[in-house]
Amino acid sequence: MPIILDHVNYVYDSDSPTSKKALNDVCLTIPDGQFIGIIGHTGSGKSTLVQHLNGLLKATEGHIYVDGEDIYDKDYNLKKLRSKVGLVFQYPEHQLFEIDVFSDVCYGPKNLGLEKKEVELRAYDALRKVGLPDDLFYQSPFELSGGQKRRVAIAGVLAMKPKVLILDEPTAGLDPKGRNEILDQVKQLQKETGITILLVSHSMDDVAEYVDRIIVMNKGAVKYDDVPKEVFKHYKELEEVGLAAPQVTYIMRDLAANGVPVGTDATTIHEATEEILRALGR
Repeated sequence: MPIILDHVNYVYDSDSPTSKKALNDVCLTIPDGQFIGIIGHTGSGKSTLVQHLNGLLKATEGHIYVDGEDIYDKDYNLKKLRSKVGLVFQYPEHQLFEIDVFSDVCYGPKNLGLEKKEVELRAYDALRKVGLPDDLFYQSPFELSGGQKRRVAIAGVLAMKPKVLILDEPTAGLDPKGRNEILDQVKQLQKETGITILLVSHSMDDVAEYVDRIIVMNKGAVKYDDVPKEVFKHYKELEEVGLAAPQVTYIMRDLAANGVPVGTDATTIHEATEEILRALGR
């Protein structure tokens, strides 16, 4: 289910003196099955961008095509779109409200008008996919840890069986262990199901570790769109717009500058380890 953004512009409060252009002539193609990272400093347009993909915001100018259909056509079914493109907001646990975890995850598919058995099967499958233990299914979601709540919120979207899953800062506020657990689970989910995932993040290290492609947003426009190694070659330009490369990139460049014969395009700890061992002849 490819998504195409064709010269998309968006202006907040377009009819007021305080109007602000949040997206500026964005052209992107999102094919099936990619794991894409979207990065940018606060106010760069990344969250505004992803809210266009399931119709929460409507472009001021331009078109968005999902599966070949223009979502701005008069007769387009936005409810169908939102079942295909699932969006998990930052701090999604604030949206939990049912008496127990299982009921909360059932809420979305139930609103699709599915039979009770199908709703429950979807909820069970989604909770297993996010790695939540069975003994927590009937606990109150408010008694869970922050990471567990985040898993429940993601499961609630997965139970809708979307073709595209958008995660807007899914690890915000979590400790390093919780962050790694969530992202490892998401990566495993993507491998097993082939679902398209868009990860909005401030963490360059997380993006470098997990995604296949990076879209860098700056002032509402796409600044870079490439594989991680190519994007992070522009680390000086990224610094100029309030971003950075992963820590590994700087370490490898420091090693090379001090005479260690290593390549400098490693973006993950695994890649850096292999390159250092190679340089040492091990």
